[in-house]
Amino acid sequence: MKVLVTGGAGYIGSTICSALEDYGHTPVILDSLVTGREEFTRGRIFYRGDIADAALVERVFREHPDIYATIHCAALIVVPESVEKPYEYYTENVCKSLALFHTLNRLGYGRVVFSSSASIYDVVPGFMVTEESPLKPGSPYARTKYMMEMILKDFCTAYPMKGIALRYFNPIGADPKMRSGIHVKEPSHVLGKLVDTALGKLPCFEITGTTWPTRDGTGIRDYIHVWDLALAHIQAVEQFEQVFERLGGQTRYAVINLGTGRGVTVRELVTAFEKVYGKEICKVERPPRPGDVAGAYANADTARRLLGWEARLPIEQGIADALRWGEIRHTILKYD
Repeated sequence: MKVLVTGGAGYIGSTICSALEDYGHTPVILDSLVTGREEFTRGRIFYRGDIADAALVERVFREHPDIYATIHCAALIVVPESVEKPYEYYTENVCKSLALFHTLNRLGYGRVVFSSSASIYDVVPGFMVTEESPLKPGSPYARTKYMMEMILKDFCTAYPMKGIALRYFNPIGADPKMRSGIHVKEPSHVLGKLVDTALGKLPCFEITGTTWPTRDGTGIRDYIHVWDLALAHIQAVEQFEQVFERLGGQTRYAVINLGTGRGVTVRELVTAFEKVYGKEICKVERPPRPGDVAGAYANADTARRLLGWEARLPIEQGIADALRWGEIRHTILKYD
């Protein structure tokens, strides 16, 4: 089947496109390249432009009327930046998603798989969250994801649309075949910073926040290999209608956590990284960044029940793949 992937030139979007191809499907990429990389679109159907450009979206579906579903990944995603630039985040993430959903509904292409985020959860005792756990998005970025979910849910209630919101936990690693990986020149992701420290691009890795109420004071996260994350999207697209049948056919909107079900603190991640890397790296402790929270990890039972999916790749492979990608990405991505 054909699948429209907005943001398909980004880190996660490009990995999803590779997974779609590996499983016999055809990705159609729509990306503005504001943060995405054109290198990740080569050999693929690609439209450069904005998701809010209704005329362009209409052209995509006119030229590919057999698109089965839309995977909506396009968004700005850096938490501290969202604190500094809330206008840009609400405009790019919320307003433009609203326009995209409106166009999809108007054109009659109502199947949407949405890239949401575990950052919308409140901190709960024990840190493990289910899809029914209380929500308390702690940054403009997280609030945009919450708003995008609410818009999609309301559209699915009011219009002939169906939506699956996949709440990502913390993606790590790279495509195991090294077709893509973290693409920004200076990654904000924790593993990207660890890799840059190991490769000498950063003098020290900063452990931001050491007084959280966790077992060692550092933030707790659920680090999921980006390839496992991509495969969950394959399941969501291939079994799209079955998901709603499994929910009893009473709803057109579903929420699914995508995580490993295991909580890992930042210190534990650093220890695992040093074990894979083979030596210690320079580390310094810093206060939390704006928008940071203690964290959460997933209860992944719903993904198993509705998608037949579970994370399989260990954190060590995520680290090893990130290191491999960090060593070769300059040969693939041509930075100015």
